Amino acid sequence: MSEGNKTLVLVIDDEPQIRRLLTVTLEANAYRVLTAASGQEGLVLAAQHLPALVVLDLGLPDLPGQEVLRRLREWSNAPVLILSVQDDEAGKVAALDGGADDYVTKPFNTAELLARLRVALRHASRPEEAAVFQSGRLVVDLANRRVTVGGREVKLTVTEYKLLHLLVRHAGRVLTHRH
Repeated sequence: MSEGNKTLVLVIDDEPQIRRLLTVTLEANAYRVLTAASGQEGLVLAAQHLPALVVLDLGLPDLPGQEVLRRLREWSNAPVLILSVQDDEAGKVAALDGGADDYVTKPFNTAELLARLRVALRHASRPEEAAVFQSGRLVVDLANRRVTVGGREVKLTVTEYKLLHLLVRHAGRVLTHRH
């Protein structure tokens, strides 16, 4: 399988040994891996590379993992698998309610982690109901993150795309600033 055809996974974890272990494990199982040691670095890499899945540690040095998750969810539907030493029920529930797709506690079994990753990717690969939104000459291809007006591609910043994506997902409804 060529490098370009491999599924891209972003690992955001401040522990170098965890990043190394996940990189070796994922690459041995035909995934491409990007790693980030902080929440801010992870958000930048996610916006630049649009990974198919994010493995996110909650205990990051610069931003709380919940904040990284919230920011990711503002513009990305990629599955997020939480990897954390926190195993209290309230923390797990908060992460799952906050948009995480799964939660695995450290220490973890790599075979189980890989299985959970495959499940999350399988669920994410199901086609969306409306992968293409069209209104007049405006066409927004959500699956490919492509916007065209009258057949000409429009380049948007990450923030502009997030806003357009939000409006498309809620077309015909009034949105408050809270959204």
